Amino acid sequence: MPDRVLCDVEQDIATLTLNRPEKLNAIDYGMADALTRRLDTLETDERVKAIILTGAGDRAFSAGADISEFSDSVASGANAALRDFVRRGQAMTARIEAYSKPIIVAVNGLAYGGGCEITEAAHLAIASERARFSKPEIRLGMPPTFGGTQRLPRLAGRKRALELLLSGDSFSPAKALELGLVNHVVPHDELLPAARDMASRIARHQTPAAAAVLRAVTRGLNATIDEGLAIEAEQFARLVGTTGLNAGLTAWLERKA
Repeated sequence: MPDRVLCDVEQDIATLTLNRPEKLNAIDYGMADALTRRLDTLETDERVKAIILTGAGDRAFSAGADISEFSDSVASGANAALRDFVRRGQAMTARIEAYSKPIIVAVNGLAYGGGCEITEAAHLAIASERARFSKPEIRLGMPPTFGGTQRLPRLAGRKRALELLLSGDSFSPAKALELGLVNHVVPHDELLPAARDMASRIARHQTPAAAAVLRAVTRGLNATIDEGLAIEAEQFARLVGTTGLNAGLTAWLERKA
């Protein structure tokens, strides 16, 4: 069986590729577990400062969950479906959202259901002009279950998110850009170079500082402003006295002099 998630590390950037192109990179349980394992390994790899996540083939980033597999869990009852499907998917997207290194999704085609939810959870995203997004779970008679009812309203606003969640209609990369789901839309052939350029601009900075930014933003989004400011101060305090901050301040002062 081919690897569900491919990994390539070049210099300080890792590229992860969802690898079921014959199934439009549908997320089965094996793929969700494989992606989590890859992230676990890369988090402690000191070479890697940023991660690009994309899909194999030209048609899809991911068309969502593997419905055939999910249907078997549903047939076994609510407890099995929650354990095997919902908790696994939520753990995967939570891992992406709380990851200590920047994750950039390069949406190379369809990003439906779980594929859209991965995009919502990731720190940054760039879409090909051929990309297409959808929240189609309503057509199956269910809500999204990998965090889509929570993250999309936080990104797009309650009413705009509800229109997409309740209609199940697909939407364009331009709409995704307007909603704040992606940072940029680029020609298809420029997608991975654009993602790599973004990753390179991030990777030139110190990993602990980037991790502090990610933690402060991710945790602060669900807090009051006062709580968020306390989180921000905490992340700064953790860097005081470190080699990285000392070196950065020294270099700045020397340049100014």
